[in-house]
Amino acid sequence: MNPKVIAFDADDTLWHNEPYFDEAQEKFCSLFQNYASHQEILQLILSHQVKNLPLYGFGIKAFTLSMVESALKLTNHQISGHAIDKVLHIGKDLLQKPVELLPDIEDILKELQGKYKLIVATKGDLKDQHRKLHDSGLGHFFHHIEVMSDKTEVDYKKMLSRLDIEPTDFVMIGNSLKSDVLPVLNIGGYGIHIPYHTTWAYEQIDFEIVHENFKSITNVKEVLSLL
Repeated sequence: MNPKVIAFDADDTLWHNEPYFDEAQEKFCSLFQNYASHQEILQLILSHQVKNLPLYGFGIKAFTLSMVESALKLTNHQISGHAIDKVLHIGKDLLQKPVELLPDIEDILKELQGKYKLIVATKGDLKDQHRKLHDSGLGHFFHHIEVMSDKTEVDYKKMLSRLDIEPTDFVMIGNSLKSDVLPVLNIGGYGIHIPYHTTWAYEQIDFEIVHENFKSITNVKEVLSLL
């Protein structure tokens, strides 16, 4: 790889994120444990999330709305206002979680700064992602912050065109094969996968990626050996 621009995903690449969602879902399951099994409730939340993506997009607010819809479904629309308030509280609590950096991420950004143009390319709620970047203390490392509505090939092409970047000069680093790697490979860029110990079901794929522009590593420090 000989990129000019290196992009980092944010959630579960720069800082921890998915465990907070797992915790929130556990709280939701506890609230409605008398209505369905744990697995049934998780599947119901996921189905609402996927169905609502074209309307709500990604992020905590979209997740909270999907929890509300799941609660209505579970209770046959008989849920009390008090219970709805508890669901909303789960979502609000997510929006106030502390930002905990992943190991070695600050060190690697220091190594790369000045040698490459660094950007954040993430998706989710705009306000929440900017809040997390501010709280992380990492903002000064990046030339550009892009909060995308989704991470499809079209979305990446639009971003690269707007920033006047050729795909062959671009490498994307992230924890999601589906969002951070595959679309970038398909438009001629490079993808580096750093697995995280838990991944949202929607972001999982059931096949192996074999591509000359793709690398998988276990620690962000290994990025240096690939450049």
